[in-house]
Amino acid sequence: MTQFRGAFTALITPMKESGKIDYDGFRRLIEFQLTEGIDGIVPLGTTGESPTIDEDEEEKLIKIAMKTAGGKVPVIIGSGSNDTKHMVSYVQRAKKHGADAALVVTPYYNRPNDDGLLRHFEAAAKPGIPIIIYNIASRTGRNIPTPLMKEIAKIPGIAGVKESSGDIGQMGDVIREIAIPRKAAGDKFWVLSGDDSLILPLSSMGGDGVISVVSNLLPAKVKDLTKAALEGDFEKARALHYELLPLMKAAFVETNPAPIKQALSWAGLPAGPARLPMGKLAPASEAVLQKALKDLGLIK
Repeated sequence: MTQFRGAFTALITPMKESGKIDYDGFRRLIEFQLTEGIDGIVPLGTTGESPTIDEDEEEKLIKIAMKTAGGKVPVIIGSGSNDTKHMVSYVQRAKKHGADAALVVTPYYNRPNDDGLLRHFEAAAKPGIPIIIYNIASRTGRNIPTPLMKEIAKIPGIAGVKESSGDIGQMGDVIREIAIPRKAAGDKFWVLSGDDSLILPLSSMGGDGVISVVSNLLPAKVKDLTKAALEGDFEKARALHYELLPLMKAAFVETNPAPIKQALSWAGLPAGPARLPMGKLAPASEAVLQKALKDLGLIK
């Protein structure tokens, strides 16, 4: 069984100034991640600007990701939609291309009730590829409470959750009430943080790591932090946590992925602008981001 444990990068999608995708840059970013020792990659998530990428572009990006990763690390393909029919087609596409899992977000804007959510994830699991639930109420308007998550986790093929609720108490409940009993039964329910700043506390409670934004820029550092936390080396993990915390905050000074794309550009990595409706960073936000990068010695 594929291990969804460690530091996974929620990859950006680099763009040219024209707004077209920089496919060669995308390949180079994945090669950079592999060289730096990342544990896995997640293309076509929110950080990859999936809402503004059309299906032909997505197909090309998936092919590049799968070929470049070459089985060296797990690849989790973003496959979410607020239309269940479209979501299922994206999950089928991820399976067709040999992805290790599909990341399926809570349907946004529709704000479905419990029955609708349960049936949405039942449909996601039917194609037969492991499903990682993406719980992020700040973007979708709908949190998945732990009692409902327990019901969804009973669906065969639901492999885990990217927890971006921001509620460390809820995350602990998911571990205590779902992950620990599943492990005791000889099964696994992976719990990954969707917030870089919560890698340390989530891992200390028995979580499995992170799907990270900051690791686009510093994959080795984020992996070291995650590994130390998972192995119980909390002195090292704390030191890395506090070293990276200003950048973790600066990466969300405005809506992701605009700040991390700007940081990558300043650091000389392929990134380019974000597509509309994402705009340029405000001068005050740029100043916060620049200070974080300067303090880490990433720019002068």
